[in-house]
Amino acid sequence: MELKTPLYDCHVALEGRMVPFAGYVLPVQYPTGVIREHMAVRQACGLFDVSHMGELVFTGPDALGNLNHMLTNDFTGMYDGQVRYSPMCNDQGGCVDDLIVYRCSDTAWLAVVNASNTAKDRDWMAAHLSGDCTLEDLSDQTAQLALQGPGAEALLRTL
Repeated sequence: MELKTPLYDCHVALEGRMVPFAGYVLPVQYPTGVIREHMAVRQACGLFDVSHMGELVFTGPDALGNLNHMLTNDFTGMYDGQVRYSPMCNDQGGCVDDLIVYRCSDTAWLAVVNASNTAKDRDWMAAHLSGDCTLEDLSDQTAQLALQGPGAEALLRTL
């Protein structure tokens, strides 16, 4: 059984062509067509429902140390609201997955993982936690939108 994001009914009402992806039913295009959607994102901005992605929250005094140990990138020196990409490698140097990390505060970090790998990534990270750090999976409680394109920042500043 495929899951639906919180915006599923909106996609259907807007005549999105719904297809299965990573265990969810997601829109692949709208009646305007993929070329117009593509050009909107390249020239202005476009809004994407990425609620199918996994959201893992790390909290505690050792959250940063855990992320720096588990991931290949260094998150030291980031400011609140800053985002950084990183691969996550296993003990043999192979790639477990790639993900995005958001700094919420010095003791709270959000890792957004690929939808189809949420359980695998969560379990791998939980098995590698140390010190005073907790990991909470908020994936089933979280809706997420991505605004992308050269006009995204200007549009967000109007809100």
